[in-house]
Amino acid sequence: MRLTIVGCSGSFPGPDSPASCYLLEAEGFRLLLDLGNGALGALQHHVRLDEVDAICLSHLHADHCLDLCPYHVVRTYSPDGPFPRLPVHAPRDAPRRLAAAYGMPDEPGLETAFEFVPLAPGVRRIGPFEVTAARVNHPVETYGFRVSYGGRSVAYSGDTGESAELVKLATGADVLLCEASFLDEPNLPTDLHMTGRQAAEHAARADVGTLVLTHLVPWYPPERILDDARRGGFHGRTELARSGAVYPLG
Repeated sequence: MRLTIVGCSGSFPGPDSPASCYLLEAEGFRLLLDLGNGALGALQHHVRLDEVDAICLSHLHADHCLDLCPYHVVRTYSPDGPFPRLPVHAPRDAPRRLAAAYGMPDEPGLETAFEFVPLAPGVRRIGPFEVTAARVNHPVETYGFRVSYGGRSVAYSGDTGESAELVKLATGADVLLCEASFLDEPNLPTDLHMTGRQAAEHAARADVGTLVLTHLVPWYPPERILDDARRGGFHGRTELARSGAVYPLG
């Protein structure tokens, strides 16, 4: 299994990264976790756009799903297309919301290019991967994911405040992609986002191998997020997500 960080910017694309998008590959199968604004461009550094086999959308905020709209153009109007309908595992309202974002009627909407599969907590098989979804703490319906293959696992927080479900989801994972959107300051809102310290606390409780701090909002210095994480009690490898970084997992 191999993990590539396509985009890791939080809330909006930054100067060095598009918004959230992570590529997982095994046995020639390519799974995307999220496809936020700007990610479709950067994705082309890593795969052809007809090579994606499935997508999981953690939630329906623009920085996690909006590039599904231009991807509909690619899959529908490419000179080599149209391509087969692509499975998109997403919150139940995704077809309507994304059709509205594109400016299309609800029917047929984007379902000419995508086969939307409603998400729910639990385990499902997507290609060679075992994918576990769990609800996390964010103002809209939001899922974290654990993707496992060949005895290795990557956990992804999605967007969340502090979450016991995330600890359970990530327990023993080789890599935890954990959002760290806020500086560690007083009076932060609850059930929205986490700080680097809180991400590290979750990594410590889950006993993960490597913590990758992601969803890095461009207006905060990333070094501050990393410094905050060093106060979270996690003693494993900790690093900042970087667009283009690749993690081979056996």
